[in-house]
Amino acid sequence: MPRLENKVVLLSGGASGIGAATARMVVHEGGKAVLADRDEARGQALAAELGASALFVPLDVVQEESWQAAIAASVEKFGALHGLLNAAGVGVRNSIEDCTLAEYRRINDINSLGTFLGCKHAIPAIKESGGGSIVNISSVLGLRGASYAMAYCASKGAVRTLTKNVALHCAQQKYNIRCNSVHPGYIETPMIAPRLDTNVGNMSGRQALEELHPLGRLGRADEVAHMILFLLSDESTFSTGSEFVCDGGLTA
Repeated sequence: MPRLENKVVLLSGGASGIGAATARMVVHEGGKAVLADRDEARGQALAAELGASALFVPLDVVQEESWQAAIAASVEKFGALHGLLNAAGVGVRNSIEDCTLAEYRRINDINSLGTFLGCKHAIPAIKESGGGSIVNISSVLGLRGASYAMAYCASKGAVRTLTKNVALHCAQQKYNIRCNSVHPGYIETPMIAPRLDTNVGNMSGRQALEELHPLGRLGRADEVAHMILFLLSDESTFSTGSEFVCDGGLTA
């Protein structure tokens, strides 16, 4: 039996990167994928590729009414909502001294506030559908600090602890909703593409990032998507409020 048969999953950031890789797996495993993203061109193209089991909806993760509309469209199209992946995010290099207030707010709004709004508005729909799973993309930099990514670390650390609060609330309320965080290392996606060709000392950006990982390479989006698939499926029904790391040994 397909691992997500008849399950409906909304994926923020679903038009590219980890979100798109997960959407392909959701459909392959018998589920319905709602691709929620600001990038309409990519989102529509992926929805067309995936066929009748996919739907594109526009989503600005920092706007509450945008989340409400995306969730309503998901339920209207497919009749239920069983899963949410909060994968939309942005990364910027900055230190505590050079980060501006506007930049700090922007990064935390997208990465942290967007995840909060997704969880808040998905919970009632998932509860109404009989329960399910929420997966929030944090980062290895939500587990430790990095002087060159202060605002990003702060935002992803917030996602980590928000996940635990959501998990505990849903468990205490007997909603049958699990919530877990996934912490990738450096994954070859559009988010890090600008860094790969920028020299770092006598190395390319790609080489510098690869050397951070004991496995000696960058991760692939599908490798993270496999972990997310496990958490969205009924194979992980005793896991909630937990951190799942996919980082090539970086945090080890």
